[in-house]
Amino acid sequence: MSIGTTVARLSVTPVKGLLLHHPDSIELTAQGAVGDRQFYLVDDTGKVQSFTHNPGLAGVRAEYDPASRRLRVTRGDQVLLGGDIEPTTMVVTDMWGLRTIRSDVVADPVWGTFFSDLVGRRVHLVQARESAYDVRPVTLLGTSSVEELARQANRSRVDSRRFRMLIEFSGGEPHLEDSWDGKVLEVGHAVLRGGGPVKRCAATTRNPDSGAVDLQTLRLITSYRGRRDSVLGVGATFGVYADVIEPGRICVGDCMTVRTDT
Repeated sequence: MSIGTTVARLSVTPVKGLLLHHPDSIELTAQGAVGDRQFYLVDDTGKVQSFTHNPGLAGVRAEYDPASRRLRVTRGDQVLLGGDIEPTTMVVTDMWGLRTIRSDVVADPVWGTFFSDLVGRRVHLVQARESAYDVRPVTLLGTSSVEELARQANRSRVDSRRFRMLIEFSGGEPHLEDSWDGKVLEVGHAVLRGGGPVKRCAATTRNPDSGAVDLQTLRLITSYRGRRDSVLGVGATFGVYADVIEPGRICVGDCMTVRTDT
C-alpha cells in the first residue's frame, strides 16, 4: 500500500556524535548503513560518550576510507587530524543496557589525546567490529513531524539534524511513523520492519554546529505529545526505530510502501 511518502534525506557519520554526512544513497545491511557509526568514544570506565555531555564535538566532521584505513577529522576547511587506524585491544561495550558490541581500541594514542582535548576529559577512540548503533539499526522520522514541532515552538523551522535520524521522509501527516510499529515497509531496494518510538535525550537541545543549547526540545515534545513509553523507558519520544528484513540500497527520492500481505 502506497503511503505517499518518499525518502527526503539520509544521515550518516563514521564517528558517533560528530557532524552528519548526507549522501544521496546508502547500502543498508542488518547492521545499518555501511560506514555509519564505525567509531565511537568511551571513557576510562568503558561508558559510551555522546554529544549530550560533550558539546566540544560540535562542528567537527569525520571521513573514513576503509580501503586505506585512514581517518580524517575536520572543522570547516581546517584539517584537525588525519592518520591511519590500527586496532589493538578488544573491548566489549554496553550500549545503554540493550545490547553489547565488540570493538577494538584504536592503537595510536594520538587519537585518544585528540578527542580528549576536544571534550575536556580523557576518552578513547574505538572501532566497532560491526556498527555502534544505539538500539536498532534504522531510525525513521517524517519532515511533517519536524514541521509540527516547529509550529509548536512558534518557529519557522527546526533543524532536523539535531535528531540524527538515518532516514527522513517527506509526505504524510505529522507522526505518521508512529503507526508503523510491527509493519513491513519497502524503502528503495530494502525492506524494513517498523519498531517502537525513539526516546529523545538532551543532545537534541543542542545546536548541531555550535553545541549550544538553543531549543528545549524535550519540553516541547512532551508539551503536545505527553510522555510516552519506549524501550528506554518513559519520556519524550520523536521518530521511530526499524529493523532490516532485507538489505538493499536506499536513495533520496525513493518511495516508501507499507506491505499489506504480511
